[in-house]
Amino acid sequence: MTTHATTRITYAVRPIDPLILKGLRSADDAGRELVPLTDAEGGSPLRCCLRHSTPGERIALISYAPLRRWAAETGAEPGPYDEQGPVFIHAEACEGPVAAGEGFPFARARRVLRRYSREGRIVGGRLVEQVDESAFEEAFADPGVAVVHVRAVEYGCFLYEVRRRG
Repeated sequence: MTTHATTRITYAVRPIDPLILKGLRSADDAGRELVPLTDAEGGSPLRCCLRHSTPGERIALISYAPLRRWAAETGAEPGPYDEQGPVFIHAEACEGPVAAGEGFPFARARRVLRRYSREGRIVGGRLVEQVDESAFEEAFADPGVAVVHVRAVEYGCFLYEVRRRG
């Protein structure tokens, strides 16, 4: 987990939890077994460590249900918002995200910030030109927002979740 602080709110950037990853490496959220591959070109957005893969790394493309996992942790009921989609992870356990740096992961591209209530319902979304503090200040300005999913525009894939801290 990486934390970004402002004068008012602290945001926690959350990759896929290592314990969840361990299970996903046996069977993903669609029930499929892991199929490792070597990423010859690199550049795949890894949700386990929130960085792009490098050429030659062993990765896997799996099905992941981020809202379902968050709901199981918090007691929410996502209902029809419980979707699953493709994400890249390391084929074997990795060290997770490196120490907090400047900015947010995968931030230098257009992204969709999808906001969810404590009950697991979508309460809004917004296209941003790049992910930064002001995007989360706006997303969390509504006190009913419990979690924000950052998603790729071109494929709609889940990149990571952000929670309010402080």
